[in-house]
Amino acid sequence: MTDLYELSIDTYKRVLASTIDVMEKGATYFNEQGLDLADLVNMQLAPDMRAFPFQVSLVRHQSLGAAKGIVAGEFSPPPEIPELDYRGLINLLSEALVEVNNIKAETINGVAGKAMYFRKGDFELPFTTENFILSFSLPNLYFHAATIYDMLRIKGVPLGKMDYMGKMKVGLPGA
Repeated sequence: MTDLYELSIDTYKRVLASTIDVMEKGATYFNEQGLDLADLVNMQLAPDMRAFPFQVSLVRHQSLGAAKGIVAGEFSPPPEIPELDYRGLINLLSEALVEVNNIKAETINGVAGKAMYFRKGDFELPFTTENFILSFSLPNLYFHAATIYDMLRIKGVPLGKMDYMGKMKVGLPGA
């Protein structure tokens, strides 16, 4: 049976790590091609979508921020991040991964089934911790990680589906 830690923290770790790897491959490709990484930092997929740094910020916030929110019972939109270059954005995710790696299973599993709220100003959405993870945090995390992947692919970075998926958790019971 999957516990709350496996559902959330293990997934956050995998997506953070795969997003870092995808971005590292982007940096390598851009350097090899003599391209300017600032073009990625300033990139938007559509005029009504936020730029690349926001996508990175949301991967961070829907992993580390969500983990902290799960423990606190409250989650809000992310604070603004400072203006960072491409390497700074990778470092932002790397630092988040270090913090997520330090979260203990008993801390997360200890809040299973508890009330959890998304709050933005006067607006509030009530969840259980499980429903927050399954219907809010993970879909948002995957959306923003996929957007980063897509932005890099559009710029020609040679990535495949397995780059996006990262290290999968495989194995059979009792094996």
